[in-house]
Amino acid sequence: MVYTRDSIWKTVDWWTIGLYLILVLCGWLSVCGASYDYGEPNFFDFTTRAGKQLMWIGCSLGLGFVLLMLDARFYDTYAYLFYGILLLLLFGTIFNPHEIKGSRSWIVLGPVSLQPAEFAKFTTALALAKFMGEYTFSIERTKHMLICLGMIFVPMILIILQRETGSALVYFAFFLVLYREGMTGSVLFAGVCAVIYFIVGIRFNAVMMPDECTSWGAFSVFSLIILFSALLVKAYCRNQKAVNIILLYGGGTVFLGLLFSLYVIPFDVAWLQGVVCVALVGYLLYLFLRERFANYLYIMLFSICSIGFFFSADYVFNNVLEPHQQIRIEVLLGMEDDPTGAGYNVNQSKIAIGSGGFAGKGFLNGTQTKLKYVPEQDTDFIFCTVGEEQGFLGSSAVILLFVILICRLIMLAERQTSRFGRIYGYSVLSIFFFHLFVNIGMVLGLTPVIGIPLPFFSYGGSSLWGFTILLFVFLRIDAARER
Repeated sequence: MVYTRDSIWKTVDWWTIGLYLILVLCGWLSVCGASYDYGEPNFFDFTTRAGKQLMWIGCSLGLGFVLLMLDARFYDTYAYLFYGILLLLLFGTIFNPHEIKGSRSWIVLGPVSLQPAEFAKFTTALALAKFMGEYTFSIERTKHMLICLGMIFVPMILIILQRETGSALVYFAFFLVLYREGMTGSVLFAGVCAVIYFIVGIRFNAVMMPDECTSWGAFSVFSLIILFSALLVKAYCRNQKAVNIILLYGGGTVFLGLLFSLYVIPFDVAWLQGVVCVALVGYLLYLFLRERFANYLYIMLFSICSIGFFFSADYVFNNVLEPHQQIRIEVLLGMEDDPTGAGYNVNQSKIAIGSGGFAGKGFLNGTQTKLKYVPEQDTDFIFCTVGEEQGFLGSSAVILLFVILICRLIMLAERQTSRFGRIYGYSVLSIFFFHLFVNIGMVLGLTPVIGIPLPFFSYGGSSLWGFTILLFVFLRIDAARER
């Protein structure tokens, strides 16, 4: 990589730094509002959450300054070293005796608690940018693609073993980076299909069809597998005859089986669909061997993986996810109505946001937050404080600031003259986008409550430092780019 030696203060993107400072200030005011108790406020007392957050902000500003002062080549040179150290730290944290809210992801050093998972995002982004930035890298090569997936999934698995599933899911944001660098859209399609299989399978698994033998969930997922496989054959193989055979014989067999189950002898039609899917796999293998066209093989693997994923989804839901995570998903999908339990946080959050109206109740005048009706109102659910105190106008302004920041990061990433800088930039903006989308979505009841912070707003040093490192490392790389 080639970097310029211009003064950092002349080349750094001050617009992004300005957005960062505005968001951090707004975040601190939100922490003040969320943690404030009735009485004489003293936001500068370091024994209060507002005071502690101010201390974290001061440390973050100093950290940002240090990151800008370092040579840009430092991050490129030691990317793998940082990644390796964080992997060891994540592994060691699995055996951490300190458990906070059911998670072993925290390292407790006296009065200070740090979460290595927040810093692992930065090291993973650097390592991924380092590897994908090599001249010999090609995302179309299977070996290189598998290495990229390994870099993403290894820290993800270690974080899951810490019982911190929410932070682990953030790593799916890196797939946006892979897509930007040339990953085929079929991979994203497979990911979307997996989400659909999971939601439909879990949501309707216990709902029976009129024959009282067949689950709507299993029937729907198997039908989708057949349909999606036919669509992929049409899109990637251009074989309309094969599409007609799959839909006519496969779909026709399922339809006749369903009629037989409804009006003659009731039986589980899902078993017949399973046989049809096995026949579908065999047919795709036959087409591959006859035409020697690799796309048939890939579609066959998609079908096999779809079937395997469906059968494993129930096991994962019941045996891998924690009980509180299961009930949160059930509440989100409408399977359970638990307004005083798992759905309490979301219900109270929506009440707080709704009570803010158009212009809000004003700074420190929120009743839902002051009376502590919303748990985690200064961490994961801090956006409800913004909604209650600042109303629709304030909430829209905060979202607009984040959108401007993300758009700015896209512009900075696209103007990079090196693949390393571009890939790292897209990693940063993808992580910011994922956090913003999921956090606000869960506060509004649109996404599951998975416990991830809102960047620059949620209380805590680990989160603030982690996002600061992500952003300022990219600003340093951008400032040193070849012009």
